[in-house]
Amino acid sequence: MSAQVIAMILAPLLGLFIVSIGNGFLSSLTTLRLDSAGISETMIGIVSSSYFIGLTVGAIFHDRLIARIGHIRAYSSFASLITVSVLLQGMYFDVWFWLSLRFLYGWAAIGIYLVIESWLLLAADQKMRGRILALYMIALYGSGMLGQLALGTADAMGAVIPFMAAAILISLSVLPIVILPRVTPVVERVEALNPLDLLRMTPSGVIGCFGSGIAIAAVYSLFPLYLQRAGLETSEIGTMMASVIFGAMVLQYPVGRWSDRRDRRIVLITLSVACALLSALVITLPQNSPFLIVVFFLLGGAIFAIYPVAVSFAADSTSSDALVRMIQGLLLINSVGCAISPLIISPVMALMGPLGLFWSLGLLNVLMIGFFMWRRGARPESTPAAPFAPATPYSPVGAELRVTDEMIQGAVENEKNDAVHVVLPENEQTI
Repeated sequence: MSAQVIAMILAPLLGLFIVSIGNGFLSSLTTLRLDSAGISETMIGIVSSSYFIGLTVGAIFHDRLIARIGHIRAYSSFASLITVSVLLQGMYFDVWFWLSLRFLYGWAAIGIYLVIESWLLLAADQKMRGRILALYMIALYGSGMLGQLALGTADAMGAVIPFMAAAILISLSVLPIVILPRVTPVVERVEALNPLDLLRMTPSGVIGCFGSGIAIAAVYSLFPLYLQRAGLETSEIGTMMASVIFGAMVLQYPVGRWSDRRDRRIVLITLSVACALLSALVITLPQNSPFLIVVFFLLGGAIFAIYPVAVSFAADSTSSDALVRMIQGLLLINSVGCAISPLIISPVMALMGPLGLFWSLGLLNVLMIGFFMWRRGARPESTPAAPFAPATPYSPVGAELRVTDEMIQGAVENEKNDAVHVVLPENEQTI
């Protein structure tokens, strides 16, 4: 990697690392504070969902804003809005006020990730984007894990100081963005395919991305609530959350490489089976079992791996001219899954108790197993044409730029294979 490329990606990586530490403990802290105030599970789910709704709305519109005002000014604007929302959240507690602030936070946060992803992936040619994306994921998951480990310390600071600390981190993340870079990339906007077209093109890809969104949002928003209701201290909750994110970071790549060598639907079925069995294991194990941290590590790895495998599967059977729009559309479907997840799972937790989270995750994955098995029977196995690339579902532009030369070449080869159908006489052989 050249010095010029390192100079281009250093600023967004540092900005991402700093802002994600604050975001890492703030999302869990919000859930825990609402629960401590006696707010119902359903209302906590609604507040959590408002954040993901903000992400979804921002994912649709922010790319045109960034294209108009540029990366640095866009990042500074979004960071300012997040800082204001966090400080207001610490200054005054009201559940409906927090709901609106979490929506604003999500709306601005997707802009932050949009700026960083597009910046990183436009900083070099496609041969280097895999390595740059790996650095992106290390910074994202590593800082998120540090944020969760700091959850206990943040909670012990009192009612207001944790929000001030998160606001300070978000404000500091602007410094490398405005000081270090000399040149920033240009973003072009591409319209996503609509959900019905996507469902016709790749049913398994759509269901995989949608189900993954439901599961990932449940981990971020409702898993801390389960842990607190299980009687864990805040520092222990942070450790458990960190183990889930660490599993996502460690297991995603080996699962992806495995999916390059097998029918990806088998991998999706296996991951869904693993999620269902691990959810059942959480339900059956005692809440003080020392094995739970290992179970959560594996569960995090399986849940977070479903999305990139589903995207890679969808890319295998998509024409080259629709590849970019397809991946962007799948990201929006994933965001919709994230938005509705707390709304549908929190009432189950209110009815069945904290373990309702894992009953919901188990049922979700059983339904996905049935769908993937049905689709595999309805459509014969295809050779993977789009190599797996680890991905984090945050922004449509980031997904657009993750379209590699290999993915496009694979799509072109699929088009050629589908376009040529030669019928030979029975006494002739194919060469």
